[in-house]
Amino acid sequence: MKKENLLLYAVTDRRWANKQSLKEQIELSLKGGVTFLQLREKNLSEEEFLKEAKEIKALAKEYKVPFIINDNVDVAMKVDADGVHVGQDDKDAKEVRKIIGKNKILGVSAQTIKQAIKAEKDGADYIGVGAVFPTGTKKDAENLSIEILKKICQSVTIPVVAIGGITKENILKLKGSKIAGVALVSAIFASKDIKQDCQKLKELSIKVVSK
Repeated sequence: MKKENLLLYAVTDRRWANKQSLKEQIELSLKGGVTFLQLREKNLSEEEFLKEAKEIKALAKEYKVPFIINDNVDVAMKVDADGVHVGQDDKDAKEVRKIIGKNKILGVSAQTIKQAIKAEKDGADYIGVGAVFPTGTKKDAENLSIEILKKICQSVTIPVVAIGGITKENILKLKGSKIAGVALVSAIFASKDIKQDCQKLKELSIKVVSK
């Protein structure tokens, strides 16, 4: 994984897949310039998750975008995904690294400097930090100040991705924080024009990470 892959990071959420299927939404996001894709499913059976993961993996491969699974290490291994992302309440990152091996991507969520430093020691390739703005995706997520985000970026040598409530309207507030990219959920999947919004978000993301 290259640091540049993390620029515009899509995290799926099927609750907005009404008129279109989740797969159709994902393809539109990829056409719009998404550079990294995380499949997140909390309510599918293992069998359904596995079937969907195979389909989305093929789509990501077509667009040459890294594809990882949220939480479910078993599904990630069964479909040979590029990696897995775990939160603080999921499997221990050190254990996950042992299971997936050294060549797969491991992302870890962190809300504090201490958690970020531990994640890097445990073998994380990147860290997801948030919520940086109020978000409806995770109701219990506490907001982190931009200052804390900056300090986390300074405390580790691996790339940091900001997540949580990021929109076209507030994304530029993250400029200067030293993040490698932004992870987006509703800004992509609740959009009425996913492709166009992703194109715009990518332009803005480039401004955010540029020096």
